[in-house]
Amino acid sequence: MSNVWKAVMVIALLAVFFGLVTSPIGLAETKIVTPKGVYAQIDVRLAKETMLAIANGKPVEKQKAIESIKTNPANYAPPVFYLLSNALFQDGKKDEGAFWFYAGQLRARFDANRCADVSARQAVGILNQQYGTPINKYMFQNIPKLEELVLRVVEWDRKTPHNYDHRWINLHGMGAMTSALDTKNSNSTQAVLSLPKEQWNSIAEKTRIDYLSGFKKMMIQIKNKKQ
Repeated sequence: MSNVWKAVMVIALLAVFFGLVTSPIGLAETKIVTPKGVYAQIDVRLAKETMLAIANGKPVEKQKAIESIKTNPANYAPPVFYLLSNALFQDGKKDEGAFWFYAGQLRARFDANRCADVSARQAVGILNQQYGTPINKYMFQNIPKLEELVLRVVEWDRKTPHNYDHRWINLHGMGAMTSALDTKNSNSTQAVLSLPKEQWNSIAEKTRIDYLSGFKKMMIQIKNKKQ
């Protein structure tokens, strides 16, 4: 992987965390927006350090980061899984990479569904677009394996805690963007970032059910086309 591509990858990922605004001209016009108020309290330090280690670290640092994710997946925000999936896929570990891609996708959907800022939910689509094409193309060549993998991902998600700061996704929304322009911190201090906590368990299960339902409908369509 070239250093230029690594730099592009890191910028694309950190956009989700730090509100990077990239003009149509390209990376040279990238500007950093610093969130304020409650947005500045969102803890993405571990995720940022881990992603930088995977994308730009020395081989030993990259491997250490990968092993840490596998050992303690509950501690990592979904974008970390997306980058991990890409790293594994590029290293020839395609099935393992696919697992982490779909795991990140499902967890990101949950975080989007419990996020109070609807505009921030677009982060899931951006991450899918950034990393999904080669993995989806690979997995759709073997539908039975894909079906087994998705079921395994859902069960993994159900059993694995969410110990990271789920508000990472808020940094991708308009609330975080406008907080940087709020000189008095009036709006950014009082902003509600997430839906009520008592709803999270039901939101998580509904997200899994909808994920499986959407996947099954897609599988039916694909199988019908092949007949």
